[in-house]
Amino acid sequence: MLPALAFGTILLALSPGAAEAETPMTAEEFDAYVTGRTLTFGTGGVPYGVEQFKQGRRVLWAFIGEECREGVWHPQGEQICFVYEDEPRTHCWYFWMTDEGLRARFAEDGPGDELYEIEQSARPMFCPGPQIGA
Repeated sequence: MLPALAFGTILLALSPGAAEAETPMTAEEFDAYVTGRTLTFGTGGVPYGVEQFKQGRRVLWAFIGEECREGVWHPQGEQICFVYEDEPRTHCWYFWMTDEGLRARFAEDGPGDELYEIEQSARPMFCPGPQIGA
């Protein structure tokens, strides 16, 4: 019985994605993956928001159905943190790769606050401005 149990443990340890799911991406890995891409993130089976990652750690973010906001990202330990032009508060996340793509967990909340990549594109985001004449 012990050899079968040991073999199962080895297979689990070697299975694809087992280590990656628990190991946050470094800032260099994150930068290499996201720069030049526009990623759509979802949560709970629905789209959540879209972020365009530009050169120099600059970003453009929009919640689904809302206006775009510019910002920047920077590493903080194992976290990737974002600051946007309209809000001085820093938003930090843990990012890691899975077989299905990029995943993110908000650093300040419990395990339920997780986003996952549902689409990616090399096209820039479309950001309509505020209503004119309103």
